[in-house]
Amino acid sequence: MAEQRKRARRRKRGKNAAQKNNPFAENLSNQSSLAEQKATDANKAKLSKRKRRSRRKKTTTQPAAFQSGQAPNNSQQQGNNTAEQRVAASLPRAGDMPRGHRTLARPQPQPSGTQSPKANAAKPVNGKAGLPQQTPRSTGFRGSAHEAPLYAALDLGTNNCRLLVASPTRPGQFRVVDAFSRIVRLGEGLSTTGRLNEQAMDRAVEALKVCSDKLIARNVKRSRLIATEACRAAENGELFLERVRTEVGLELEIVDRQTEARLAVSGCGTLVARETDAIVLFDIGGGSSEIALIDVSKRRSPRLAEHIIAWTSLPVGVVTLAERFGGRDVTPESFSAMVGHVSELLSNFQERHHLGRLAQSTRFHLLGTSGTVTTLAGIHLGLERYDRRRVDGMWMGADEVTHMTDTLLSWGFDKRVANPCIGADRADLVLAGCAILDAIRNVWPSEKLLVADRGLREGILTELMSRDGAWRHFKPNGHKNRQYS
Repeated sequence: MAEQRKRARRRKRGKNAAQKNNPFAENLSNQSSLAEQKATDANKAKLSKRKRRSRRKKTTTQPAAFQSGQAPNNSQQQGNNTAEQRVAASLPRAGDMPRGHRTLARPQPQPSGTQSPKANAAKPVNGKAGLPQQTPRSTGFRGSAHEAPLYAALDLGTNNCRLLVASPTRPGQFRVVDAFSRIVRLGEGLSTTGRLNEQAMDRAVEALKVCSDKLIARNVKRSRLIATEACRAAENGELFLERVRTEVGLELEIVDRQTEARLAVSGCGTLVARETDAIVLFDIGGGSSEIALIDVSKRRSPRLAEHIIAWTSLPVGVVTLAERFGGRDVTPESFSAMVGHVSELLSNFQERHHLGRLAQSTRFHLLGTSGTVTTLAGIHLGLERYDRRRVDGMWMGADEVTHMTDTLLSWGFDKRVANPCIGADRADLVLAGCAILDAIRNVWPSEKLLVADRGLREGILTELMSRDGAWRHFKPNGHKNRQYS
């Protein structure tokens, strides 16, 4: 044994002497030491990585008290096989999920066959319970659909009460999230008494209550609520709006006729084609009719209302004209009398010829935004049920408009009621609208009529979004944006 130790010492001394005489041997030894050190560091790194993973797994599978930094009580320590831990065991581990999608919290287990109390409870919105907050569909804005701002426009006219709630999409356009329309005939009897009657006001208030509920149910960023000719002309128009404030909680604004004409134009901007030079745009309402002359031959602005060169508002609409001349049983003679009355009002419009030669050009056309022209278009298409997608933006020739008017004149009241595009609410008004349309066509004859199922509400929305800069941060997100969904 002692001999073996002596031999080992001699070999070691010989090896050390060799290394002193051979510098390469020393380098090899150093390299070996470095390799061993690197291997040791790598092993330590792997071990540290395993420890971190182990800690992550423990964090995601611990009860909620561990995640929030609270110490578990004895009951939590003893409940290792609770339903909560079984739910946690079924969830994907944090290490198995892609970065940015870590599990931050687990849903609390629910008894079989029941829903979460959060799903069953109606969230109060603006102080009213039972009206759930509804999420707008996605738009072209950066961020989620929850971030898309909502805008609202309400138009209380002589015949209709209409509401639109929409979110902006690409510049100049928007997507409708909610809508409401009801014929209330607020101006019924106004032309003879000069006042709004109680029954008409009651109908309007009930419709406005529906609008109010819709506005409360939506998180509307900006809105404008207007009233037009009926409230403008009635002696008790302001008193009626005070009643609306008290009973409904809505603040309506009576707009003047110039504003009404501008809003009607603003709502139709996206329909005007680039090859157009001039337009006569008209909106045949219940108590008044707005007409705007538009020249886009020299320049083209995104806002069509900037191109109005002349406008007028006739103190006549389908309700007032039908009440004066009769709308239920219309003869060719009474129809001609209606056309003559409107033509006389138009003769007072001194600027009606401001378009000059542009009105004789092939790049000129009429554009109608009223229910009269949409009704004619629906009958012309033979629709079994009115469809705005087919009507809005369609063209009608002059001969087709004349043929539709003659057809309606040949129908009795009951046949007009039976037509799905007219119905009982419009059967006594549609021919009065046709008389106003014929008077307009006589002053500005055109071979083409562009039909628009849009008007004041769309103009209000367009102006609100534009002034608010709603389209500045538009970013396409891959879907096709349309004016309406």
